[in-house]
Amino acid sequence: MTESIADQLSSASKNLLFLSETDAPFEVITWSAQGELTPAKLLQLTNHPPDALVKVVSVDDFFAIATQEEDWHDEEERETVKRFQNLVNTLKQNLSQLQVYRVGSIEIDAYIIGVTDGGGLAGLSTKLVET
Repeated sequence: MTESIADQLSSASKNLLFLSETDAPFEVITWSAQGELTPAKLLQLTNHPPDALVKVVSVDDFFAIATQEEDWHDEEERETVKRFQNLVNTLKQNLSQLQVYRVGSIEIDAYIIGVTDGGGLAGLSTKLVET
């Protein structure tokens, strides 16, 4: 079951870049860890120091700009918005307790993680730069 989720996430995020001051691709994550994901557990799973800053935001807030079509968008930009909307739908349809964990302050590692039907953890990671 986890492989099909990984495949779906890989397909939905293929060639999409998360826009910040650096444009970064998404990487698929699957962890067999069970139970609720806490910021402390996330830091442990991602080998960050235990005192790293973690901010938890909703998936909708995290992807708000990427999934909002604007009047001034050209066809390619509208297509990218549709792909981000599809990515968010894929995440929501396959994962429960979905959250975005932002680790760090200027160079941020973002983890979009939820619980699979089998109880494992899966999602995507990307990098952001915000100065």
